[in-house]
Parts: sequence; C-alpha cells; structure tokens
Amino acid sequence: ETRFHYLLKTCDILWHVLKPVTADHINSAPQLKLIQKIGVGVNTIDIKAAKARSIAVCNMPGTNSQAVAEMTLGLMLSVLRKLSAFDGQLRETGRWRSPAGWQDDLGEIKGRTIGLVGFGEVPIILAPILSAMGARVLYCSRSSKPDQPYRQVSKAELLADSDVISLHLPETAETRGWLDAAAITQMKPGAVLINTARGGLVDESALVSALQSGKLAGAGLDVFAAEPVTGDSAVLQLRNVVVTPHVAWLTRDTLERSLAVAVDNARRLIAGEALAHQIA
Repeated sequence: ETRFHYLLKTCDILWHVLKPVTADHINSAPQLKLIQKIGVGVNTIDIKAAKARSIAVCNMPGTNSQAVAEMTLGLMLSVLRKLSAFDGQLRETGRWRSPAGWQDDLGEIKGRTIGLVGFGEVPIILAPILSAMGARVLYCSRSSKPDQPYRQVSKAELLADSDVISLHLPETAETRGWLDAAAITQMKPGAVLINTARGGLVDESALVSALQSGKLAGAGLDVFAAEPVTGDSAVLQLRNVVVTPHVAWLTRDTLERSLAVAVDNARRLIAGEALAHQIA
C-alpha cells in the first residue's frame, strides 16, 4: 500500500483490475487524469471522488465476455457433475468408485431450465450454447430482447422455475443483495446457483445456510461478498460448492484484448480525443 501511494504521486493514468480505488487513492494522485478499468464492473472505484476531481473513468465492455461465458458453463458442469468432489476423492483417497448416493445428484445440462439474471454480452454468448445442449433458457432483465429467442420472465418466475440460476448483473445500489434470503426461499428445491458476476449480488450467509440445509444442491462461485476470501470462510467449508478466485475473466486472450483498449485510450487521452467507453 505504501508503494502504491508513492507511485500515485506521479501517475497520469491508473489501470485498475480488482484492488479498490478509494477516495484516498484518488486524492493522493495530483496528476491523475484517467482511471481505466481492465474489465467491466466499476463498483470497486470511488466514482464520486473521481468526478469531484474531473478524472475520467472508463471500462471496456466485451473484452472478457467470451472468457466469462466459458467459465460460467464450466462452473455449471463442475457442480452438476461434482468434478471437484471426484477430483478431491481420487487424489486424497485413491478410491476409484464414488461414494454411495453420489450418483443420485449428478445431472446434465440437457432437460434443465436455466435462468439467466441479466442479459448482456455474457448471456448473449452463453444462452445459445446452453440451448444447443438441450437446456430451456429463461432470462429476467430490465429490458426485453426481442431479437433473442429466449423467454423473458419475472424475477419470481425465474426463481421458482430454474434448475440452475446464473447471475450476470453489475453490482449497483439497485442490484446489491438481489439474491437475498427471501429470494433464496423462492428458488426451486435442489437448484444450483452460479455467480461469475459480483459477490455483492448475493446474501452469502443466506446462501451458505441454503447449501448446508440441502435447499440448494450446489453452487459455483467465482466471486464473493468479501475478496480475497480467507481460509475460514464458511463458503470454503462446503463440499457442494465449486470455487475459483475471481478469475472467470482471466485468459491470455482477454488480456490481449484489454491491453489493446487500454493502450488506445491512453493514446486518445494524450491526443485530446474522446475516450472509449467513458462512464464518468
């Protein structure tokens, strides 16, 4: 943190990934002109403080959509097929056969109803893949997508009908806690939750309780209420949860696309041109 503050003193452009950019950071950077998000979500940037200093904030929608869509599908399959549990059992015990009863919970994408919460660039990639695999795809979104062949439903209907729910919303004051304890009680018994969006969308304590009680069969989580997750997190103690450390976006391909946008925006700033994807 001390090193970071030292570098901020002569920083004109800040490339931001996950470390929160606070008002203190912004006010420690007298030359700062642009905060460039390497990704999409800007909930970890103090936008108000940036605006107060007339510092531009930009993101880069679309650069990580393919990677996140693929990871989302991977987490669905990992939970439905218990991949991490089988991997752990074979490595730790050498047992070739699965414990009695495990097969009762194994499932396929085909024939399941999958509810997508939000319908931006990631669901647009993911939905046809799920459909081609035989899933029935529903979505709930503030706006309808008449060019898409999938059925738009209310939040209540999506919660009640979906075997798998996948979250694809930004974290805002409006969406924070979207899946709270009340919403979880409305979910289909034995449903699965996938979250590659933001941890703040979910009441994590309520989710843990639902996973412990068997109300939900499992979850695939790339994001968490508090990051980085510590070893004593209740989520990490659950065998019916597949976890990854906020890396759904992280591929070499994503980095190449992202750096191209970031470098071009730096060029635009120096040249006095309009910045791409400026949100503040």
